[in-house]
Amino acid sequence: MDAVVIITILLFLACVVGLGLIFRKANYNFWFVFVPVYNLVVWAKIIGKKWSWVAWSLVPFINIFVMMLMMIELLKGFNRYTILNQVLIILFPFVYLPYLGLIKDGYIPVEEQKVKKLTKTQEWIEAIIFAVVAATIIRMFFLEAYTIPTSSMEKTMLVGDYLFVSKIHYGIRIPNTPLAFPFAHNIMPLTKTKPSYSKLIQLPYYRYPSLEKIESNKLIVFNFPEGDTVIIAEPAMSFYTIARSFAVQMAKSNGLTEKNYQKFYDAARKYLLQTEKITVRPVDKRDNYIKRCIGTPGDTIQIIHRKVFVNGKPMPFSKYIQFDYIAKLQPDRYLSIEQIMSTGISREDARQSAPKAQYYGYPPNVLILPMTDEIKDKFLKKFGAILAEPLKISEDTTWDYSIFPHDPKYPWNKDNFGPIVVPKKGMSVNIDTNNLCFYERIITAYEHNKLYVQNGSIFINDQPTNTYTFQMNYYFGMGDNRHNSYDSRFWGFIPEDHMVGKPVFVWLSLDKDYSLFDGKIRWKKLFRVPK
Repeated sequence: MDAVVIITILLFLACVVGLGLIFRKANYNFWFVFVPVYNLVVWAKIIGKKWSWVAWSLVPFINIFVMMLMMIELLKGFNRYTILNQVLIILFPFVYLPYLGLIKDGYIPVEEQKVKKLTKTQEWIEAIIFAVVAATIIRMFFLEAYTIPTSSMEKTMLVGDYLFVSKIHYGIRIPNTPLAFPFAHNIMPLTKTKPSYSKLIQLPYYRYPSLEKIESNKLIVFNFPEGDTVIIAEPAMSFYTIARSFAVQMAKSNGLTEKNYQKFYDAARKYLLQTEKITVRPVDKRDNYIKRCIGTPGDTIQIIHRKVFVNGKPMPFSKYIQFDYIAKLQPDRYLSIEQIMSTGISREDARQSAPKAQYYGYPPNVLILPMTDEIKDKFLKKFGAILAEPLKISEDTTWDYSIFPHDPKYPWNKDNFGPIVVPKKGMSVNIDTNNLCFYERIITAYEHNKLYVQNGSIFINDQPTNTYTFQMNYYFGMGDNRHNSYDSRFWGFIPEDHMVGKPVFVWLSLDKDYSLFDGKIRWKKLFRVPK
């Protein structure tokens, strides 16, 4: 058992003992605090609350909020009503509860407590402060709200889905950057560039034991691994992806092919650093992504003609998986975005269908659309289109420079990828200049080692080596909208310290551009558990 777990247990015991001392002051047996459920009944009696408070304190996630309120109610028994006292007991119950139990003041029964008279303004201020403090703690450690911004997970998760992400299931992660503006992830509200956090305090990575393991084919929410360096003007794009694109352009302008882009990568990177405003984000302040976990530590992943194989066995397609198809309409036939959406295709994908086809040189009566088998049948029946299957631009086995590991020695693309082994903590691999492209970012950016190559030899922390042992577990994620997902096929592995949590509940779903005010509610999609 490590030191952090031991300290956590001691802090929890301090809270329990402090509450037991308060029980004794309120004329109840100290040992009642150690009896599950009954201790909540006694607590509710002491603060003069009904049995419903006990019931709510047993409901996961809601109970966190209820416990905070019950602690604040205890303060009234000691004639402490100020906002400062409320904040202190919420933030430091392991100190404040024992303090209340040890001071000479006795506990004032509910019927004898003074009623504090507050103006409406004071009531609102106290309520807002409590809500902000309580919600910040819950969001930081237990449960976070998340909105699906893109169609990368269609049709499993829809653009405009509002869901809760549990940080308990995969293990509570201690925030690396605890000083932050409430309810903002990495950008201040009403601004596009100002960070919402301070790097004054940076804590090391630590994760508490999990309730369940991350398994293949499960949904995961994580911090974008390549989101450490961000161009302010292009916050949704990886800096490294943009640099590669610039390097490819440089190669072609010098009469070379994209396979020679690496010769120009350093120059492209230097150009961006000199000409663009750049921000560097800590792990927990990188953008949140949601994908399906395809590979867990130690798994071998391979994609052959769109089919995913895990450890040599094919992973079954769910009915929500969709791929791009070329839809050829009758000559001079035009479909509006609304007509395309009527078959179940998302607004974002409908908007991109014609421009995407034009980009690949197809005539105006051709669209490129992502579809499930069900949507494909509906589209054909409704519009009499002819589908080119499989989609040739994605089935081509030629090298795509945007695909990990971005090296022409590995001529992979979105539909033909691997085999590749997902790194596992403690696993050692042989490394050389041919396969270093798989592990370079792990060694340097994720596990913070110094790496360089000199005269064909690899040096890690100034020591020559031909092996490397991984310090963390890693995962491989893919979107269910397979041809329209920016995922591990493009930027590689997901480190365990980037893992945020598990999507557990969709509480709202809007089908128009993410806005609550102009969006139409998808009533049939509410209150579902994403799978």
